[in-house]
Amino acid sequence: MPLFSIIIPCFNAEATIAQTLASLTMQNFPDWEAICIDDGSTDATVALIEAAARQDARFRLARNTGKGPSAARNAGVNDHANAGLIAFCDADDLWQPHKLTELALIFCDPSIDGVYGQVGFFRNVPSDAQAMSTVPSQDLSIKTLLGENPVCTMSNLTVRKSAFVRCGGFDTRIVHNEDLEFLIRLVGCGARVVPTPLLQTWYRTSIGGLSTDLDAMLMGRRQAITTAARFGVRPSAVNHAVHHRYLARRALRVDRGRGKALRHALIGLAHSPAGFMSPASRGVMTLGAAIAATILPRKLRLYLFS
Repeated sequence: MPLFSIIIPCFNAEATIAQTLASLTMQNFPDWEAICIDDGSTDATVALIEAAARQDARFRLARNTGKGPSAARNAGVNDHANAGLIAFCDADDLWQPHKLTELALIFCDPSIDGVYGQVGFFRNVPSDAQAMSTVPSQDLSIKTLLGENPVCTMSNLTVRKSAFVRCGGFDTRIVHNEDLEFLIRLVGCGARVVPTPLLQTWYRTSIGGLSTDLDAMLMGRRQAITTAARFGVRPSAVNHAVHHRYLARRALRVDRGRGKALRHALIGLAHSPAGFMSPASRGVMTLGAAIAATILPRKLRLYLFS
């Protein structure tokens, strides 16, 4: 029985899946299995996974055609995972070689149900990363999640299988921000999810991905807010301000047009000027970059903010 089961939802990922799987084979902790759940790819994704499995028996291919990433993750955990610790990884993201070693040590504490670390945001290769996520010092809470999700990406989350099952897994009806709604239920059901300041995950910012549709992300957040209310938690003006600051920064990273970042910055300021500007360095930088993005040519925007 491996210590970790790594769940990788895949769909037409031929451009990146080989790099993702290679980052797993470079883990200096060997006790893992990786289940690649294909959602009906029509490119070379399946062939690349099968080639990796021939080289390393820890890789396995499963199919969950046409059901989406949430259903793929649920199937991976419920139907295929053999380990007690579930690590998620998307088919275009990368891991640091020491990630599983660090996680194995942290999970020696039986009171811990989930762990996430720092994320580096890159476009082509990790060395071009210009931004890193901010990792808070306290355990994950619903209140924090209603502002800005510090986990950032499912590729950055590892949970005990028992905690995943207890909260019901992913809501397959939600396509955008499904991770936020899941995390709220996970924490709301009593899971203790802790941060580590270590850089463990590289997140690929690709223009056109699901998480670049900011309006759809807002719709998903509304569903997450409904879930939070079931646990007696409602967003404050500061939460709304912080969330729109996050959307402004994301708009800058994925080049969502000249005025998109500024629009979210102004909405955030309208909700709570103090909340948007705290910490001041982040508020000022986001607002200044959003204003600058309205007048800069596209190539320069991509160079500065991606």
